[in-house]
Amino acid sequence: MSFQIRFSRRDALCRAANGFGGMALSALLAEWGHAQAATANDRSLDPMKVRAPHHKPSAQSVIFLFMDGGVSHVDSFDPKERVRKESGKELPFARPKHVRAVSPVLFGSPFEFRKYGQCGADVSSMFPHVAECVDDLAIVRSMVAEHSEHTAGNYFMHSGSGLQGRPSMGAWVTYGLGSPCRDLPGFVVMDTGMIPPGGLDIFGSGFLPASYQAAPFRKGQHPVADIAPRESEVALQQGKLGLLRKLDGRSAGRYGPVDEMEASIANYELAFRMQAAVPGLTDLSSETEATKKLYGLDDKDTEEYGRACLMARRMVERGVRFIELLSPPRPGHDRWDQHAKLKDGHTANAKATDKPIAGLLTDLKARGLLGQTVVVWGGEFGRTPTAQGSPGAAGRDHHPYGFSMWLAGGGIKGGTTYGATDEYGYYAVENKVTVHDLHATVLHLLGLDHKRLTFPSGGREMRLTDVHGEVVKAILA
Repeated sequence: MSFQIRFSRRDALCRAANGFGGMALSALLAEWGHAQAATANDRSLDPMKVRAPHHKPSAQSVIFLFMDGGVSHVDSFDPKERVRKESGKELPFARPKHVRAVSPVLFGSPFEFRKYGQCGADVSSMFPHVAECVDDLAIVRSMVAEHSEHTAGNYFMHSGSGLQGRPSMGAWVTYGLGSPCRDLPGFVVMDTGMIPPGGLDIFGSGFLPASYQAAPFRKGQHPVADIAPRESEVALQQGKLGLLRKLDGRSAGRYGPVDEMEASIANYELAFRMQAAVPGLTDLSSETEATKKLYGLDDKDTEEYGRACLMARRMVERGVRFIELLSPPRPGHDRWDQHAKLKDGHTANAKATDKPIAGLLTDLKARGLLGQTVVVWGGEFGRTPTAQGSPGAAGRDHHPYGFSMWLAGGGIKGGTTYGATDEYGYYAVENKVTVHDLHATVLHLLGLDHKRLTFPSGGREMRLTDVHGEVVKAILA
C-alpha cells in the first residue's frame, strides 16, 4: 500500500522556514566569528597596534590629573556665599541617612574667591595659577558619584564600578585605539610617591587582556622597574626575544592564543625598546630654563609634581595615549583628604600642584598640543559644606552628592561653567553629570562611542559605562 502526501508550495515554505533561517543564521554567525577571531588575533599579535576610532576624534591623548582624597568644591571652584554668611549655623535641611556622624554645622570657606578670565569664572585663592587658565577650562560643578568611601570611590572614578576587578578608563582607551608610541607603554601612571586606596588595581586591565593595564612610572632616577639590560650585548637580548616569539608561535598553533603568554611576550619586547626610550624621556637637559621654571622645577614645593607634569607633556609628544598623574604627598598632611585642618592641608596640596598644572596647560597650548590632548582634573568626590572636627581646626567629610571637576583641551569648550549645586553646595541640582557621563565624554573626544566599545565577559558585552552614560555635549566645542 502506498501513501501520497499532498501539500502546497506555501505549506512547503512554511515547513522549511526554520531550516532556511538556520542556514542564514549559521552563515552570519560564521562571518561574525571569523571577524571576532581576526580582531582578537590582531590584538594578541600587536596589542598596541593603532586602530581606527568610531568617529573623527577631537583629541589623541588624555592626561588625567587625579586629585586623590577629594578636593573640596566649595573651597575651589564652587563658591557658596550663603555658607559663608551662615557659617556656624546648622544646615537647614536633612542630610542623607547613610552619611557619617558629622556635625551639621556649616563651615564657611577660609579661602577668598575672585572672577578670572574673559569668562568670569570663580576660582579660589588656592589656585592663583590655574585661575589664569580658566578661559581654556570647562568647569563642571554638578558631578555626582555613587560612593563616599575612598577605595570604592577610586575604583568607581576610574572604572565605572565601585568593585575591584573592572578595567580602568586608560585600559579601555588603549584597548579601543591602541597607541602610536612604540617605545613606551600606551597607559602610564606617574606615581609621585603615594598610591591611592585600592592599590594598583585601580589602574588595572580587569577582564581586558593584560597588555592594557597601566605601567607605573616611579619618581627618581629609575622610574621603571626591571627594564635594565640583562645581557651585555643587544644581539643576545634580540636572540632571546626571537626564541620567545618562536616558542609562543608553536604553543599558539597547538593550543590557541593565551592572553597571559601574549601579554608577557609583548611586555618583554616593549621593555627592550624602553631601555633606549626611557632615559631620553627622563633626561630634561634639553628643556630650557624658562620651561623648567614654568613648571615650578626651581621650587622645592612644586618641583616633584612639576617634573611629573613636564614628563606628561613629553609623553604626549611621543604619542603615549593615556597618562595619569597622582598627587604628591605633603609632609604633615594627608592627600586632599582633610577631615581636620582643611585650610592648612588644602593649601599645601594646592601649592604643590597649582603652578605645575598651569605650566602644563600653558606649555601644551604654546606647542600646539592642547588641541590634541584632553586634560581632566578632579578627585573621587568632593567634601561636605559642613564642618568636621574642632571649630578651630575644622575639616570636611567625603561628599559624592555634588562636586566639581574640570576638563580642558581637544574638543572642550573653554571658558564654560556647567551645572550647579544648591545654595549650600550640598546637592547637584542643575545638569547633573555622573561619572559614567564623564567617561562617555572623554571616550567621545577620542573618537570612541562608549556604547560600541565593548568586550565579552560574564556572558554579556561589557563596557566602561556599563548600561549608563551620556556625552555631555554642552561642554564640547
